Amino acid sequence: MPGLRVPDAPEVAEGAGEAEGAGIAAGAGVASGAGAMICVGGSVAVSAVLATAPVFTAEALRYAMACLILLALARLTGRRLAVPRGAEWLWLAGIAVTGLVLFNIALVAGSRHAEPAVLGVGVACVPSLLAVIGPLAEGSRPRPALVAAALVVTCGAAMVQGTGRADGVGVAWAVVVFGCEAAFTLLAIPVLGRHGPWGVSVHTTWLAAVIFAGMGLVHEGPAAAVRLGHRDWLAIAYLGVAVTAAAFVMWYSSVRRLGASRAGLLAGLAPVAAAVAGVLLGGPAPRPQVWAGIAVVAAGLALGLRESRRPRGS
Repeated sequence: MPGLRVPDAPEVAEGAGEAEGAGIAAGAGVASGAGAMICVGGSVAVSAVLATAPVFTAEALRYAMACLILLALARLTGRRLAVPRGAEWLWLAGIAVTGLVLFNIALVAGSRHAEPAVLGVGVACVPSLLAVIGPLAEGSRPRPALVAAALVVTCGAAMVQGTGRADGVGVAWAVVVFGCEAAFTLLAIPVLGRHGPWGVSVHTTWLAAVIFAGMGLVHEGPAAAVRLGHRDWLAIAYLGVAVTAAAFVMWYSSVRRLGASRAGLLAGLAPVAAAVAGVLLGGPAPRPQVWAGIAVVAAGLALGLRESRRPRGS
């Protein structure tokens, strides 16, 4: 037919190869992001072990352990880690201060004024914010389908988490938790290109370890580590290995492959993983509201992750 151009076979094959490669990358991004959120959700019960421990010292040891593990693995796998320069120090320090240090302080301080569910809802609201701000930070426009999917995931995650009771101070700390969790992803966008998931994870963990160590020396004393019991050390080891060293790299890999808005949808899996972990650890079966929330999260993920099959600039 006139005006109809039939692509040559090599061109068709090249297009199919690019589509297949994009699909594999998206699938890897979903898998790594889901794995990260499952680790984070499953850590709720473990973190409770440290409630009576010298928390600043424990967090310093956790992040120091994670950093050493990441450095060792990077060396073994031949990954080169770049030294930050210029404004990169500000972005990385911002991640460490907000997403690691202030986030954990908010959880501890907020737990004195609010039930865990209130603080969990703060985390559950993150997908909605990332769906709007994430694309803007990456130089594109928010997609209505992803924003809608993020709202669905947020509602489902809030149903899984529950509401809980809180006073005004507790609500304020929940807002801080929400902002810090979002900053953990958004502040990494400018430095992921040069440093990659491994570099961002290494630099933020050692920065957090230094900050927490200083706080521990001032508020808990230089001998605080001696007061840590056997269960405390086991909790620190799990948090350092699974929830920090592994989950950080997996999460930033997901953000790099999917973009902040799509990866943010996977944050809705954290409360689901926490509910499942509670049952596996001998807790009661989830209430009907929790099951309904899990179904809503699944629907939101199905709606939003369908967008990840399309090229990121489209």
